[in-house]
Amino acid sequence: MRLTILGGGGFRVPLVYRALLDDPGRAVSEVVLHDTDPRRVAVIAEVLARLAQGHPAPVPVRVADGLDEALAGAGFVFSAIRVGGTAGRVRDERIPLSEGVLGQETVGAGGVLYGLRTIPVALHIAERVAALAPDAWVINFTNPAGMVTEAMSQVLGDRVIGICDSPVGLVRRAARAAGADPDRAGYDYVGLNHLGWLRSLTLDGTDLLPGLLADEDALGSFEEGRLFGGDWLRTLGALPNEYLHYYYFRRETLDSVRDTRETRGEFLDQQQGGFFERAAAAGGPDAVYALWERTRLEREETYMAHSREASGGWQRDSHDLEGGGYDRVALALMHGILSGSGTRLILNVRNGTTVPQLAPDAIVETVCEVTAQGARPLPCAPLREDQLGLMLQVKAVERATVEAAVFKDRAAALRALALHPLVDSPRWPPAFWSGRPGRGEGGGRGARGAEPRGPGHGPAGHGPAGRGACRHGGMTPPRRDARRRDATAASCHEGASHFGIPSAPATLWPRGGARTPTGSVRPSPRASPTGRVTSECPEHSVRCGAGRRWPGP
Repeated sequence: MRLTILGGGGFRVPLVYRALLDDPGRAVSEVVLHDTDPRRVAVIAEVLARLAQGHPAPVPVRVADGLDEALAGAGFVFSAIRVGGTAGRVRDERIPLSEGVLGQETVGAGGVLYGLRTIPVALHIAERVAALAPDAWVINFTNPAGMVTEAMSQVLGDRVIGICDSPVGLVRRAARAAGADPDRAGYDYVGLNHLGWLRSLTLDGTDLLPGLLADEDALGSFEEGRLFGGDWLRTLGALPNEYLHYYYFRRETLDSVRDTRETRGEFLDQQQGGFFERAAAAGGPDAVYALWERTRLEREETYMAHSREASGGWQRDSHDLEGGGYDRVALALMHGILSGSGTRLILNVRNGTTVPQLAPDAIVETVCEVTAQGARPLPCAPLREDQLGLMLQVKAVERATVEAAVFKDRAAALRALALHPLVDSPRWPPAFWSGRPGRGEGGGRGARGAEPRGPGHGPAGHGPAGRGACRHGGMTPPRRDARRRDATAASCHEGASHFGIPSAPATLWPRGGARTPTGSVRPSPRASPTGRVTSECPEHSVRCGAGRRWPGP
């Protein structure tokens, strides 16, 4: 089975390859790397070559020249891209901080900015997967993982699954602190990506969490216990994901980041830039691998440094560093699908009925059972009001970000930024108040009756006129084509089109398919990745004038 890694020049790719070499199941027969930076992917290929030395049966590695070549024939696709590179992350963090609000890669205004830049590229990847590898499973590593997975799921349905190592790391550290074997412990975890709670931890039918919360010494033995403090954890009655520190202690964390010499993005930009520069001149796989290991350890030791400073300035120990590991989560998920074993993992998947107050197609992060049919979220206990309220508000931000990125919708972008709990005023983004109206003549979603644009928008859609009604009775919003998608990707942030989205209109799917959020046409049901009808309203993108949502596969 061929595994394709998009973002193949990423710093953590060797962790995935090392896990594959250690895998007794030998599920992967070839690894294909694709990256838009030839120097980076060449360096990472050298690290992989060093890892393969002396292995009795190393997994072959190939670097693909283009995205389509990389995807063709893939059984699994790991998507781990960073649109705009670490320089983009620096801007995502510094722009909000310059206005007095928190900037972080996936949280707050910084996460919204990163999502706006990344989603158009992720949707392009999803469309190419649907075209070239319709039976492949996409495992999304790309942050912000929740909203990127949600956007890709509108094209790929349940065949895209998001992963994060924070929840499994929390479970393993908490189990160890409670005196239990992490591999035997059961758990109840629910939330959104980087916003969730461990609400029970069981062993042989006994819930260990109340005892752990009551034990100050045990709480002080692991990362989340030190980060939040025993008094607050007992008040919550749960163990939060480490990223909730930004929400619960926003004042302290913002003060810590404001006073720092460099943000996390600036540290990684300098560290990784220096690594690739030195590695390119290192002269051989041994030297490159040694440099990579030193750099990796430094990266892990400095993780969440500002939150640790805000909560007392403690250092991570060996158990904190062990965590869950993206590589191990991804490999466990891949094996679960291939074997149909019913493995239980915490994953980012469509909600279904797990949290009844959220839409069925909203991506949640929760405990799932993994079979050959994919990942199915398991029922969970009802959320407390404080947990549910925070989830609903942040999910509204995520969905508005997807809408803004797909449609270049100024009003949706403002809504995403201003309604985030870590942004304290709708007047925060000054650029939004410079006087230019939004999309269409009157702002918002665009003027009804606008002329259709782009190829393939004639009789196959609403006829030659640009104004019409779908079968729901709603008026037609403006058409979107591949060129509009390109403009969105390029304008969201400098470097947004670096992934190679073609500047010419993409070839449309066979007539009769449903329009995706980017304006291309989905395959007919026979060619669909899930084999099901892909839209209730094939005339439109995400929403028609009658308010009908495009549900995806």
